[in-house]
Amino acid sequence: MALDGNAVTTSRLEWRWLYPTPASPVTIAVQGYGRAAVLPPLEVLMRLYGPIGAGICAGVGLGALLYRFTPHRASSQGLYQQVPLRLGRFLFWLGIPLSIVGFMRRADLSGNLYLAPVVAWAAILLGLLCSRLWIRADQEPWARPTQGSFSLAAMLGNTGYIGYPVVLLLPQLGVSVFGWALFYDALGTLLGSYGLGAILAAEMGGQDRNPSLPWQRQWSTRLRAVVQNPIILAFGLGLGLKAIALPAWLDLGLYQFAWAIVVLSLVLMGLRIQQLSSWQHLNRAAIAVVIKMLVLPLAVGLGLTALGVDGPPRLVMILQAGMPCAFSNLVLAEAYDLDRDLSVTCVGLSSASLLLTLPLWLWAFSGE
Repeated sequence: MALDGNAVTTSRLEWRWLYPTPASPVTIAVQGYGRAAVLPPLEVLMRLYGPIGAGICAGVGLGALLYRFTPHRASSQGLYQQVPLRLGRFLFWLGIPLSIVGFMRRADLSGNLYLAPVVAWAAILLGLLCSRLWIRADQEPWARPTQGSFSLAAMLGNTGYIGYPVVLLLPQLGVSVFGWALFYDALGTLLGSYGLGAILAAEMGGQDRNPSLPWQRQWSTRLRAVVQNPIILAFGLGLGLKAIALPAWLDLGLYQFAWAIVVLSLVLMGLRIQQLSSWQHLNRAAIAVVIKMLVLPLAVGLGLTALGVDGPPRLVMILQAGMPCAFSNLVLAEAYDLDRDLSVTCVGLSSASLLLTLPLWLWAFSGE
């Protein structure tokens, strides 16, 4: 998949907007489309961790301020609880969908993009298989809700709120290959979370299932929830609008709004991390994180290499496969009465581990 002149110009403008400096080796790396060796690895990581760290630290700091100065912090109606809740709803229903439309107008959607959701589903199923094998091999008994949280943590990653910023901020990737990250998330992780993930949570959860509810109605409810998801709707809208010429001011406004949403997504992650209070079950959480952030991306990388897939598309799919445990696991744990403490611990531990695993995949798979 080759870059055209417009894509190169877009990537150059993107990086000048983020880092308003004269021409630098970053531009050369973008133009080279995959020749990551142009930039020293340390400089690549600094340019990536700078914006990500700033956004997450801003969220952690905001959460700490709200916790310290907001009365009734334990109340669900207090600002400490309401700010991340309302920000999350805004991002879910409006921010992320509009940012998808904005980025899709500049993303190169040519090539074998259908491979991204296929790889996503392969990684999800591999994570499920590894988690079930570990549970069976363990000598200690596992409660069914704990099994459900463990398997979800090993299967599903945060390919949206964290995966999008990582792909967009890496100098050897950027907007031009955003389509690969989007297809991986929308047609892979999203469907896996609220499709297979919801089925697994319902089977393993502590809630009493209603046997009188027909299975056809249960499936129709789950399918409707997936189809009505705003990310799926934005995905279709972005495909439809890509070939339509919009006024320059509207096109630029969508693009700048999309980058603002990237920042807000990182702030939300910081707010959620600041609210994590449970670090129990570290041993089991560590195993789930190893499966999710080491086994799955390594298997994806080796498999794609064996199939002859290389360059930025391969790196995007490896990074998406190695994203931290999904926040949707917390939603499923609450909805289906799974092991909440294990889910929270997996999210916190995997989020911190991302700083260590990213350099590994960039070093191993950034070449042609």
